[in-house]
Amino acid sequence: MILFPAIDLKGGQCVRLVHGDMDRATVFNDDPAAQAQRFEQQGFEYLHVVDLDGAFAGKPMNGDAVDAILARLTKMPVQLGGGIRDMRTVDGWLKKGVDRVIIGTAAVRDPAFVREASRLHPGKIAVGVDARDGLVAVDGWAKSSELTAVELGKRFEDAGVAAIIYTDISRDGAMKGLNIEATLALAEALVIPVIASGGLASIADIERLLRPDCVKLAGAITGRALYDGRLDPRQALDLIKSRKVA
Repeated sequence: MILFPAIDLKGGQCVRLVHGDMDRATVFNDDPAAQAQRFEQQGFEYLHVVDLDGAFAGKPMNGDAVDAILARLTKMPVQLGGGIRDMRTVDGWLKKGVDRVIIGTAAVRDPAFVREASRLHPGKIAVGVDARDGLVAVDGWAKSSELTAVELGKRFEDAGVAAIIYTDISRDGAMKGLNIEATLALAEALVIPVIASGGLASIADIERLLRPDCVKLAGAITGRALYDGRLDPRQALDLIKSRKVA
């Protein structure tokens, strides 16, 4: 299991939201590149970055901050989402050094785009499945679609998508713990690897993710718990490593 530390970008700063509400943003670092470097030095193996402004605008809005993150890291790969709605943007980020791009809103509105991107860039395309009350949300979570998470995921079963990143919006930033039941239900319904997101609050969540029934999950994303100290990075990474050895 990979534990992804998260950097959410708003106005060039590293922030965390509650339930995806842009008006409820807490700034944790004015220097996202320094934060990324710190995560790398702590031993994390993969970074999760979201351009929040881009998710609402439908195009990249924090490009300078992402560029700075990529320049600062020495070996930790980056997966990036937010405002990725066309092939030019996909190509641009991958050429700059992003390891994997995450397509969210466009996966709902233009599934052919996801398929073509996956064909052109094998292993480099993930789909963001963000659900509120069981339905997938789009446009930076501002609107709800009529698709369930499983329905959206099944659209891409044969497309070559590298991963599904499933976020329970009701738990995101709320420190309520991951929605393991819904995440496992999605993972069981798909062959695409699923990454859990939204609500990871403490070492207890890491323990839960390491139980046998979660072996199908590819990883989990953590944000606020790292920033406010509720999750100790060394303790979490050591626990994951010890289970891998066992």
